[in-house]
Formats: sequence, C-alpha cells, structure tokens
Amino acid sequence: MAKLAPSILSANFNHLGRDIRGLKEHGADYVHFDVMDGQFVPNISFGLTVLADVRRETDMLLDVHLMIDRPLRYAERFCEAGADIVTVHVEADTQENTLEALRTIRRCGRRASVCLKPRTPAEAVLPYLDLCSMVLVMTVEPGFGGQSFMADMMPKVSRIRDYIRQRGLECELEVDGGVSLETGPVCAAAGANVFVAGSAYFKAADQTAFAAAIHGM
Repeated sequence: MAKLAPSILSANFNHLGRDIRGLKEHGADYVHFDVMDGQFVPNISFGLTVLADVRRETDMLLDVHLMIDRPLRYAERFCEAGADIVTVHVEADTQENTLEALRTIRRCGRRASVCLKPRTPAEAVLPYLDLCSMVLVMTVEPGFGGQSFMADMMPKVSRIRDYIRQRGLECELEVDGGVSLETGPVCAAAGANVFVAGSAYFKAADQTAFAAAIHGM
C-alpha cells in the first residue's frame, strides 16, 4: 500500500496543532517536516524547537527532511528532538560526511534516508543505499512549496527502484513536489511508494478521501 506524508509546511500555522492532529484522523501515514536553512536552499522554515513541539503533539512517524548545509552537524539533535526518519541531501556535504550522517542517524535508532535534487543523477544514491531505509526524489526544486510537478524525474525514480530491488533492500522510495491525485499514479507506476503532498492535501475538500486515494495507488 502506498503511504501519504503530508508536508506541514502547507498547514495553517494559526492552527498547526489542529492540522497535525487531523493528519492521523484523516488517514495519513507520516508527518513530513521540511527544515530549510536559507543556505542550502533559498528559504528558511523551522527547526529543532518546532520539531520537539510537533513530537509532543502526535505519535505519528515524523519524516524530517533536512534541506540544510552539512547536515552531519545536526543529525543527532534532530533525532533527539523526535524525528523518526531523517533525510539528508547527497549534495549538502562530502560523501564521507554524508555517510557519517547516515551512520549517526542509525546509531540513534532512527531511519536514515538520502535525498536527490532534480539535477542529481540516480546513481548518486549508490554509495549510501545500504545505509538507507528510504530514498527521497525531489520532483521540484527544493526550497519552496507550490511548484509544478516535474514528470521528467520518473525515469530517475524507476532507476532507483531498480537499484533497491537489485540489492534486495527494504527501502521505501519517496517523492516530494507537486504530488497530487493526478500526478500520484505516475509516481506509483515509476516505483514510488511514499508520497509527500503539501497544498494538494491541505486544500483538498475531503482529506480523508485524498488519503484513501493515495493508499490505493
């Protein structure tokens, strides 16, 4: 079954607790938490304090996407703040430091994940794949919500799914950016099984029906 990970970057921040509690009620699987530092991506979102507050608000799995420079510096602290899955970008540091970030996340008892920007080729995951519980493929340029879905990322998704199968790994494959009920089936056909949805989910007239539709993909 496919999984839904609504991005709370698109939630109503005047009623964030309500929106987070609603995720479980409507059938979402993960809470997607986007961390942006204004350096690795040209925007700033939220960090450790907000994550700790969200952790106290829900027992759902917190899927934390670190769009930050040199994530090794903060990987353990995000685990301590309540993250269940911590995703680091392969472009954000050296291969050696990225590997150490993944090992740190695993030592903390959390799920480690890597993310690829649109221009990063599929084979960039290969040095990290055996340490990963998930791989995230960006289907927009990271940093801002509301962008259009990049369908030309689907061959990359398929290639990474092949790598996962070839190694016999239990590794989820997540897509993030412009995911909706229209683009979701394309992602599923390419091999993705976790779908990050922001505005498409939070603006849906029936969020329970939205989650059910994702689960059926």
